[in-house]
Amino acid sequence: MIQKPRALKAGDRVGLIAPSGSLTDPGGVDRAVEMLVRNGFRVKLGDSCRSVHGYLAGRDSLRAQEVNAFFADPSVAGIVCLKGGYGTPRILDGLDYALIGHNPKPFVGYSDITGLHLALDRCCQLPTFHGPMGVSDTLLEGDAFTTRSWLDALMSSKPLGRLENPPDRPPMKPLAGGRARGPVIGGNLSLVAATMGTPYEIDARGRILFFEDIDEEPYRVDRMLTQLRLAGKFDVCAGILLGDWNNCVAKKDKPSLDLLEIFNDLLVDSGKPVMMGLQAGHCAPMVTFPFGVEAVMDADEASLEIVESALVD
Repeated sequence: MIQKPRALKAGDRVGLIAPSGSLTDPGGVDRAVEMLVRNGFRVKLGDSCRSVHGYLAGRDSLRAQEVNAFFADPSVAGIVCLKGGYGTPRILDGLDYALIGHNPKPFVGYSDITGLHLALDRCCQLPTFHGPMGVSDTLLEGDAFTTRSWLDALMSSKPLGRLENPPDRPPMKPLAGGRARGPVIGGNLSLVAATMGTPYEIDARGRILFFEDIDEEPYRVDRMLTQLRLAGKFDVCAGILLGDWNNCVAKKDKPSLDLLEIFNDLLVDSGKPVMMGLQAGHCAPMVTFPFGVEAVMDADEASLEIVESALVD
């Protein structure tokens, strides 16, 4: 049975950890702490936030132990990841999933944090949140839409209801019609592909699969989606939802399919509802939403509604 985390409330102590890449800007940690305090929280800062081991925020043992310790710490009400980068796949086999499952907390991040989203879903059935992190510019700069979406997602025990893009951004649109119902799961396509063949690979059965990415040429997006198609993930899913694809373009003068052609070739032919354009991923502003709880995607109406709460009082 899923153990849902408790919704955050003003004055709660949240943990700020860096389970992925290192931060090269020494002032970034202080700004992330200030952002959390400005939004009404106290902060417990993980050692990983100021640790550097090449491109990693400290050695694997430190980052894995810190994830375990922050879930175990009863004084920590929720966990915010500092940043993405690279590194979560290296610590997935060092996590104590039984401990985490018995100490559910709101957990938020995106990009490389996808590795943790997939593992916590697969091994703990823990709802988690796809949303901006400690050094995300949209939160640091106080972007009103992004901050409101983030706080609403992490502080409400009610279903989030219909997700809407910011009013100054294009609405979502269908690629293949139909209606899908099931929990949303996924994240950064590169990480979803990287965990294939491991105990932490995406569980697509009856799920609405969400994908986004950044700086990947179209042929690479094609390759990763083809891998998922050949693995049967699109056969068993309920539907497919596409987010932002920041700078996923071909190099100049290089022959290429564009992303829409790739999506039509590989996703529309799945026979499942497909919708694109959710303002989530490496973009600003940004929608925060939960993985692992029931949602309804109506591609005919270009709507996505979270119909189950991810948090409890």
